[in-house]
Amino acid sequence: MTDDNRSWPNQEPDAPRRAQWPGEDAGPAWPGESPRRATPPRGNAGPSWPAGDEGGQQWPGEQPRRPQAPRGQGGAAGRRQPPPPGGRRPGGPPGSPPQGFRQPPPGGRRPEPEPEREPDLITHHAHNGTEDSYDPYDDDRRFDEFADDVEPQQELDEKGRPVLSPEQRKKRRWKIIRRVAYACVGVFFVVPAIAFVITYFMVDVPTAESVAALQSQPITYYYADGKTEMGKEVPKSGNRQLLKPGEIPDVVKHAVYSAEDATFETNSGFDVIGILRAVFNQATGGQGGGSTISQQYIKKATENDAPTLTRKWTELAKSFKMNNQQSKEEIITGYLNIVYFGRGANGIQAAAKSFFNKDAKDLNASEAALLAGLIQGPSKSENQDYAQRRWTYVMDQMVANKWLRADERAAAQFPTPIPKNSNKEQNSGKMTYQLQQRIKEELGAKGYDETKLFATGAKIYTTIDPAAQDAADQAVQQGMKGQTDDKLLAALVAVDPKTGGILAYNYGPETVKDKNGQDQIGQDRANQARNPGSSMKPFDLTGFLKMGGGLGDTFDGSDNRKFPGVAKPVRNAGENESCGPQCTVARAMEISANTVFYDMVFNKVKPKGVVTAAKQAGVRTTDEGGTATLFDGDNNISLGGGRTQVAPRDMAAAYASFASGGVYHEQHFVSKLTNAQDEVEFDENNIKSNPAFDDDAAKSQQIAGNVTEALKPVIEHSNLKCPPGHECAGKTGTQQYAPKEGDPASYNNLNAQTWMVGYTPSVSAAVWVGGDGNLPLHDSKNKPIFGSTIAGPTWQNFLNLYLKGKPAEKFDKVAPMGKDVNEVTTTPSKPSETPTPTETPTSTPTETPTETPTETESSSSRSRVPRPPGGTTPSLPGGGDALGRPPGQENE
Repeated sequence: MTDDNRSWPNQEPDAPRRAQWPGEDAGPAWPGESPRRATPPRGNAGPSWPAGDEGGQQWPGEQPRRPQAPRGQGGAAGRRQPPPPGGRRPGGPPGSPPQGFRQPPPGGRRPEPEPEREPDLITHHAHNGTEDSYDPYDDDRRFDEFADDVEPQQELDEKGRPVLSPEQRKKRRWKIIRRVAYACVGVFFVVPAIAFVITYFMVDVPTAESVAALQSQPITYYYADGKTEMGKEVPKSGNRQLLKPGEIPDVVKHAVYSAEDATFETNSGFDVIGILRAVFNQATGGQGGGSTISQQYIKKATENDAPTLTRKWTELAKSFKMNNQQSKEEIITGYLNIVYFGRGANGIQAAAKSFFNKDAKDLNASEAALLAGLIQGPSKSENQDYAQRRWTYVMDQMVANKWLRADERAAAQFPTPIPKNSNKEQNSGKMTYQLQQRIKEELGAKGYDETKLFATGAKIYTTIDPAAQDAADQAVQQGMKGQTDDKLLAALVAVDPKTGGILAYNYGPETVKDKNGQDQIGQDRANQARNPGSSMKPFDLTGFLKMGGGLGDTFDGSDNRKFPGVAKPVRNAGENESCGPQCTVARAMEISANTVFYDMVFNKVKPKGVVTAAKQAGVRTTDEGGTATLFDGDNNISLGGGRTQVAPRDMAAAYASFASGGVYHEQHFVSKLTNAQDEVEFDENNIKSNPAFDDDAAKSQQIAGNVTEALKPVIEHSNLKCPPGHECAGKTGTQQYAPKEGDPASYNNLNAQTWMVGYTPSVSAAVWVGGDGNLPLHDSKNKPIFGSTIAGPTWQNFLNLYLKGKPAEKFDKVAPMGKDVNEVTTTPSKPSETPTPTETPTSTPTETPTETPTETESSSSRSRVPRPPGGTTPSLPGGGDALGRPPGQENE
């Protein structure tokens, strides 16, 4: 017997009716029952039905509502589960009404309400998962006649995602890992392999013959006007000789393997370990590439070294293909036939001739190691330090790879190449050889070596002004005319202060006679470092101004001063070059008082401060690709003596930083480079330029302006004149000859190097007149030479010739730094009635533990040599000791 009023199985008896929907009509009710509620609105319309435990309206006799189960516990929060199939209650007969609704009483009569029941225990429904959460008004649910066959809904987390068991999570992780691995294999192996195969069949492998033909395009040089051709260079037929496989000895090949690619005999054209090592080095800031000899061969053959993935990819394919088509012997022979070694030598045979005047087959291990080491830096072939370092590395690698025995390595000596130009043919074209070499060295440092220049048919636009070059050549020729000392040499370099471009470059005679009377190319005297003498003093002053000093500061300018730890006293050239115990910096610069500048550096600036100032101005040291030596461990740098040596081109460039108002421009010969099709490789816009002496451009200008103010009176004091209408400033310098045992006493008063460096706002020029090393020199009247006697007039003549007809120019005025010299009152010492030299020469001190001062233009014992009016010095007396000069002392 069925009781329609009985509750469904596992359900609380007589599920309570819900309260009336807010604002709805109460529909028809059962007899004896309160009016029924209308169906609540669907969707989002209307107010929400109150929850059972929020105090909402309930049916009479209905139990208090329990809270809905949260999401993940029997379904989504606030929703009831869908009704059983057919709308019946669970466990009831088919056709039973859904849970939550009662059947109408038989005969239209509603039974009496049952007594109110006690609330179920917490474990009965809501908390044991049996509560019916189905909501007939939830339109997100739908009735499904097959709902009985649906799996129970999976538990969800707070983000609505299914909660997985540990086993399911593990499976999901491995599934993701497998998919990522498949993708990585496809991206890093399958796709590149397919692309590599395609590239392999598309590329061609160059031959040594085709490369040699490509490298034979002429190089054209132009003057600064960009139109006038300076010269043209074409590779000589004898410069390159293509050797055949088997003609290169093993010792040469092993040296090249050690320097470039130790795995060449076994790799397939590229070295995976080497590539990974190169990537690591680049990522960590290290050095070293990953290219094999085969890859370098391709790069040299194509002259394409662009840092792009496309180039590297094609290079790998070509090198791999070349190793499949050619033997290792053919590859190394082809490579050594085209690689550039420096000195204009393309190929190993030309290099053997150029460096050792022998055939490649006759090279020994030491010579082969030197040439192999130069492959990475052919433009540094004349840099002794670099060549020595590379030679040592190659020799050690030959031992490590068992191509050279340890005892042979221990006995090996660094080979001495023949002089650079002794086996060199004259180049075609009218430009001078040494100027051509300086231009190609500059381009080589930028990555454009001679091989690449010939391969592209380069057009080189230089900074050389034909008018300035003519003026320089004429001035040097006239200055050296009539000189009787055959050891006397000269060089002149002019620089544009506004750009750093070298306007004129006279390095001495183009050809000279060797010991056999044969003509050979002359050396580049403009690029050789010499003691600068007192022309170093402007850098002393620069360091002092950077510290806050001024031209009005005073020092003891007395002669014959002693300094702690210095063996010999520092002396000036004479009484005219001594300015008493209260000598201003401005006066000391004008008369070149050695004691003042030695004191300034010794107690204030320190040698490191002078080194810094010189480098900031533009002096390039050997570790920076230049030739200068600036020794900061010796106070003699203050006077330009000791180990301090600077080349004329660097002095001209450094003084240009004063002329430009404190702006540093990198010195350069090349303003623009194009290929044969006039495609620009680079132009002068890439030249480095920045404030020279301070990050603040205004302060850098003020420092440079104060130096200029100090150097302007030096011109008149040295019996020189500025070009008409132009302001100028400069400094002379003299280095004394260091007497040797057995020299006549008169040699004690001779000088070995002399300088005049000065500038106008539009040009800076350095003139050097001296000997090839420490040599006693004299002028045409058999008198000692000074900076003001030959170098000075040559400098003056050059400026007059070059600036003739050009607009007048003056220096910009700047505020004084430190003490203003115009506000300082000093009592100058009484000048001597006997004229003295305007400069104080310095001598190179002997290497002793105790520092010995070497004075530039105002130093020690020659100071007493009288000089007649006009700036010349009379013939020397018979003995130096008669002048009262201690042995080894410097003067001028």
